[in-house]
Parts: sequence; structure tokens; C-alpha cells
Amino acid sequence: MHTRRDLMAGLGSATLAGLAVCRTAAEPARRGAARATAWPNVPLVTHDGQTVRFYDDLIRGKVVALNMMYADCEGICPVTTSNLVRVQELLGVRVGRDLFMYSLTLQPELDTPQRLKEYADMHGVQPGWWFLTGARADIEQLRYRLGFFDRNPVVDGDKATHTGMVRIGNDVYDRWTSASALATPAQIVATIRHVDRARRRPGDQGG
Repeated sequence: MHTRRDLMAGLGSATLAGLAVCRTAAEPARRGAARATAWPNVPLVTHDGQTVRFYDDLIRGKVVALNMMYADCEGICPVTTSNLVRVQELLGVRVGRDLFMYSLTLQPELDTPQRLKEYADMHGVQPGWWFLTGARADIEQLRYRLGFFDRNPVVDGDKATHTGMVRIGNDVYDRWTSASALATPAQIVATIRHVDRARRRPGDQGG
């Protein structure tokens, strides 16, 4: 039989546990307010001609995978894009629903939304993956903030050095990592799932 002391002790423990849960649940929201000012919220234009804000529309509350490319690249970019198309296929219907893919151009002066749309169509890109352009200064700001740069200015001036990685993040929990854009599609999917606290869902074909 439980005594009144036992009951009160149990209620106290339950209350403390409840407060711990509340703190845990509130923590992402508090961190989110700080992240909103940390990310450049610059305007960009998608390959469909839609104007978006980088943080508010593309990053806030989402699981994302970002890379950089340019449409007339004859080196690593086409191979990377083809590899990421396979990643999109493995992720299935999640892309565009609770997980998003973005490719930012390194040549915003040349890569208009129409040019990027032609590039996306040529590679068989499906909805949920946006190719983005914008002002040169804004693209450069994002490039540095995302870590697509080299401290050596000579190396940094070579666009090919910025196209070999995928930046992967979960904004809600502020978890970020990177993967080689030329890793196997299954490895890239595994990295995405590492930062994503959701478990496998219908339509997610990745291992």
C-alpha cells in the first residue's frame, strides 16, 4: 500500500520529469531564435522563378542538403548532379515534404532561373530540389557561411574546389555535417539520416 509520503514523492518526481520534458521541448525553439540571426537571410530565385529568403524559406525548421554548382561546368558538376539525382530517388517522397535539396550556382551572372531550369530538366531533377541563383555578393556570403571556401585565395578562386561537397543539416536541432558529393548515394543518404531525428518513413527507400 502506498503511503501519503510515497504519493507526494511520486508526484514530485513526476513534476520534475515534466519540467525536464518541457525544457527539452522548448530548447529547439530558443536555439532557433538565435539561428535566425546567424544565417544570412538573403533573397534568392529558384529555377522555377520563385523568390525566396535563404533562412526563412529554405532552412528554417527543415532537414536540408546543399551543394554548389554551375551550369556550364564540364568537370565534377554533372557527375555530382547525377549522383544527387540518385540520392533523391533513394529518399523518395520525403524530398519536398520534410527534407529538401538545394543547389546554389557559383556563376549567378550567367545562371539565370531559365538556365538552371534547363539544367535541372536535363538531369531529371524532381520536385523538392531547387536550383538557386541570386546577387553575386549574396551567393558569396552564403558560400562562406556554408563552408564552401578555401583559406588559400588561389585555391579559393577555382570554382571546381567548391563543388565536391554536400552540406547537410537539421535546423531544428542545429545539427550540421558534410559528405562528399561523390560518395555513394547510400552513404550520402546515411549521412542525411544521421542528422535527421526522424526514423525511416514510407517512401524513404534509403538504407
